Amino acid sequence: MKDDQTSIIQETIGMGTWHMGDEPVKEQAEIEALKAGIDGGLIVIDTAEMYGEGAAEILVGKAIAGYTRSDLYLISKVYPWHASTAELPQALDRSLERLGTDYVDLYLLHWPGDIPLAETVAAMEAAKAAGKIRNWGVSNFDVPQMQALMQVPDGSHCAANQVLYNLGDRGIEYDLIPWLQEADIPLIAYSPIAQGDSRGNHFRNDPLLKSMAEQKGISVFQLLLAWTIRNGQTLAIPQTSDAQHMIQNIEAKQIRFSAAELEQIDARFLPPTKKQPLEVI
Repeated sequence: MKDDQTSIIQETIGMGTWHMGDEPVKEQAEIEALKAGIDGGLIVIDTAEMYGEGAAEILVGKAIAGYTRSDLYLISKVYPWHASTAELPQALDRSLERLGTDYVDLYLLHWPGDIPLAETVAAMEAAKAAGKIRNWGVSNFDVPQMQALMQVPDGSHCAANQVLYNLGDRGIEYDLIPWLQEADIPLIAYSPIAQGDSRGNHFRNDPLLKSMAEQKGISVFQLLLAWTIRNGQTLAIPQTSDAQHMIQNIEAKQIRFSAAELEQIDARFLPPTKKQPLEVI
């Protein structure tokens, strides 16, 4: 593991904030949801300068104001066009101001861009040396991008890769997950419940998943979340603006599958048998 990344991989569920902070009328409920997560033991909060053009970071700042900063693990992301040696420090400072903190635990390049990776890595390393970030990583990087990253100076310091992963988006199991495991780089899974089943998979009405969830006394969404973190080596960051749903997410950490159940799921939702393009949403 890179530096203090051991702590993040021990946390199998965190809190995503995509689309949060967009509507002022929902602000209090969103803050209460994040607080419910923290009070329930979730320490990882993931956000980005892109989310609401900073609105989500402001919301996170409000939610964490009453907590001890060192007890939390904050992740934010920088736009690719801000990932230069000149622009990254400014973008980072804006994020820190919105979050109300003087450092983030993990700072990610949101997706591959046109600025050379060597320059981005140099900017990340400078921010780390300045104490404004504890670790840096990437998001939406497939195997070729990860391989290219490893070739630049200090590229091996990459502490995580955040990508789309859920039962309906399993392509990374073919090559990216094995590559990350070999490189000892943690996987962070966004949209781990397929955005509340809004990606056309119809999970909530699937007979197998419904039956399995009923047998376990849980919801289909809890089942989906538990499946995503089933190997204990993935950090999932589901997003919810509802405190009760947040509690249900926390409960999903305790759900286990038998080998037979996993085989049933694989038979119904086939794992990849060849390379697939990395999906980015």
